[in-house]
Amino acid sequence: MTTAEQGAAKIEASRSGISLRWIRVIPVALIMYTIAFIDRTNISLALPHISRDLHLDPQQAGTVAGIFFWGYLALQIPGGHLAKNWSAKKFISVLLVVWAVFAVGCGLARTYHELLLLRLLLGVAESGVYPATLILLSHWFSRSERARANAFWLLCLPGAVILASPFSGWILDHWNWRVMLVAEGSLPFLWLAIWLLFIQDHPSQASWLPEGERALLVETLRRESSELEGSEKVPYLRALLRPQVFLLAAIYFCFVSGQMGLLFWLPSAMDKFRRLSSLSTGMLYTLPFIVGAISVLLVSRHSDKMHERRFHAAGAMLFGGTCILLAVAIIPHSLLIAFAFIALSGVGAYGPMGAFWAIPTETLSPKIVGSVMGFVNAIGNLGAYFAPLIVGYLNKRTGSFLAGFTYLGVITLVAAGLTMLVKTAPTHAEAGS
Repeated sequence: MTTAEQGAAKIEASRSGISLRWIRVIPVALIMYTIAFIDRTNISLALPHISRDLHLDPQQAGTVAGIFFWGYLALQIPGGHLAKNWSAKKFISVLLVVWAVFAVGCGLARTYHELLLLRLLLGVAESGVYPATLILLSHWFSRSERARANAFWLLCLPGAVILASPFSGWILDHWNWRVMLVAEGSLPFLWLAIWLLFIQDHPSQASWLPEGERALLVETLRRESSELEGSEKVPYLRALLRPQVFLLAAIYFCFVSGQMGLLFWLPSAMDKFRRLSSLSTGMLYTLPFIVGAISVLLVSRHSDKMHERRFHAAGAMLFGGTCILLAVAIIPHSLLIAFAFIALSGVGAYGPMGAFWAIPTETLSPKIVGSVMGFVNAIGNLGAYFAPLIVGYLNKRTGSFLAGFTYLGVITLVAAGLTMLVKTAPTHAEAGS
């Protein structure tokens, strides 16, 4: 066991009960990004309504859903770098205001092209939030805690769908998609004050943390950082362009393709197969994400317990991709069983994320990890542009969602295969050998 791991074990042993870090930092970050994810994805439930009002064909609807992710490229690498070298707290505070402006604007769009532009700008405004938050969490949680910390925060992704979908469906039933987008787009303005009050960039700035825990945590994180820094002797640009970084980006591209393709098109697929009210669709739509929320906690907890990342991430992706393909195969025979498999595919959509995002902070030098995480998230999230577009194209060509959902299952299996090639940090047993 390394000295950093010994320090982390002491932190765990020294705490009686739950540390204030888990109660204060994680919930505030979770709710902040839940709001971001709602403003990014609420358009999925609104797409059938928007398509009718703005006269969009399926391919145009897919473009509206996916154009966000071209804007999402803009601040990924700069955002990770600024969070690491300036302030994650201040950077995210600015982005909260800017993305709220564009999210509200989407609800006021009058034409296809206006909506397309505002979705693109919303992507730019949100693009630095994800890597900045991952960096913030790496400043607060040691390596032995990191998959769990990531997982609790990443509950925001399925949580946003679980919480917002019934509410969004209710608004759609009683008002319209414009009211929904404006109301949910205003939420960042409300959360900004909480963010500024509760978040600090580093444990050393937290007077609310018990002195003994604060000192031990600061020392443990310093040692972990020094171990990684000491192992990194190559120039910055060369380190940033290593094969491991591109492999992580390729995995995340395939993984996000399956995840976001399902998220954006599932309501429309449900609307086509069976006429339901928007509220009923919103409630059923949450089932894969409830499964995803449970799985990200269980997989990440077991990953931390076993000190293993690769097999946990790949195994969840393999299960999820297989479930999507089984749903496609069974849907001509039983709609109910097919939807049960779609619900179980939530394991692959969210289960891998805690373990996956622990890998960069455990294997890369602190001087490049912020930029790397931004790059991986940027390239990976292009999958969230191409997947809705491809599913929309296949739906338009075939008149059915079966081909599109087959693509989502296959691309998730590809992600699982690529994950097995990733180099991860050594386990305790390997470190001691």
